[in-house]
Amino acid sequence: MDQHAINIHTTSDSRALAQALARYREPDSARSVFEVVITAAPFALLWVLIWAALDAGYWIGLLLAVPAAGLLVRLFMIQHDCGHGSFFRHRLTNDWVGRIIGVLTLTPYDVWRRAHTLHHAGSGNLDRRGIGDIDTLTAREFLALPKGRRLLYRLYRHPIVMFGIGPAYLFILQHRLPMGLMRSGWQPWISAMATNVAIAVLAATLIWLVGVGPFLLVQLPITLLAASIGVWLFYVQHQFEDTFWAHDERWNFHEAGLHGSSHYDLPIVLRWFTANIGVHHVHHLCSRIPYYRLPQVLRDHPQLAAVGRLTLFQSLRCVRKVLWDEDQQKLVSFREMASVRPPASPYFLGTSRLSEVQSALRFISTERNNDTER
Repeated sequence: MDQHAINIHTTSDSRALAQALARYREPDSARSVFEVVITAAPFALLWVLIWAALDAGYWIGLLLAVPAAGLLVRLFMIQHDCGHGSFFRHRLTNDWVGRIIGVLTLTPYDVWRRAHTLHHAGSGNLDRRGIGDIDTLTAREFLALPKGRRLLYRLYRHPIVMFGIGPAYLFILQHRLPMGLMRSGWQPWISAMATNVAIAVLAATLIWLVGVGPFLLVQLPITLLAASIGVWLFYVQHQFEDTFWAHDERWNFHEAGLHGSSHYDLPIVLRWFTANIGVHHVHHLCSRIPYYRLPQVLRDHPQLAAVGRLTLFQSLRCVRKVLWDEDQQKLVSFREMASVRPPASPYFLGTSRLSEVQSALRFISTERNNDTER
């Protein structure tokens, strides 16, 4: 796949395209409620069925955990749309639905929403890495590291860590504190602690009803599988060969949205479970579009379907793409970086956390952009 070889002249003006997509932003309240019901109700039903199947054989329960995890991923995508203010017309409704779902997804809604806003504001910007994204080094940055830190980056990028250990740590442990925003005032702490209390109350209630052992046997497989699927989706949406990265002076919000986000063209069943999150380039161009309107965007603008398109099979190759080659303007594997010249002097800019002031400024800037979109 070569995204840049695709003829996309009709979409080259990404800012104008984003403005044209604004007409799809209006949510349908009845449809949104329906989407919540057809996701939450089957999830609750499957949870009970898995618990009931424990006596008949745990393997039956594990099989049912797969669609249950898919429904939990779908609930997260509803929470995601609520965070963008795109699922319901009123912000208060979006926020409270998002907060309630955040208890099920183990994700403090307000903390996640703020970090995700920073992700949208700086996606693909080499000078704004560190919050709400997957740490990505340029090939030269990697070569400038001492051997110990190179090994750590290799471990971080290993599939077992990235899609196994990492997701479990992220959702079960890291989300318990407002990581990345711990010095940003009291609001992130309230969001994280309130979510923790609600999770504890829900877990204690279920343990009281079914027992601690059955609770863990049901909930852990669902949570771990859903976490891995969620991280995989986020990974593939930005970590593909012909993605977009640029330094601040050459970075453009709309270009980064269109070319730095993939169109993950999944089979129809997986599209339903993932709530069309694969149409990610359109989402980054206009984040206020509800996920159930994204297929209509592709129907009305068929030229967009080819931009950044990845099939399920093609996406498996993305696992090897771990470093940004600034000369070739593409992600490369550790083997492919052999042709990259190391820098004259060591430097490392990639994974350092952004300062509180930078985070606050970007957040304010993005909120202004969102207000303009609204």
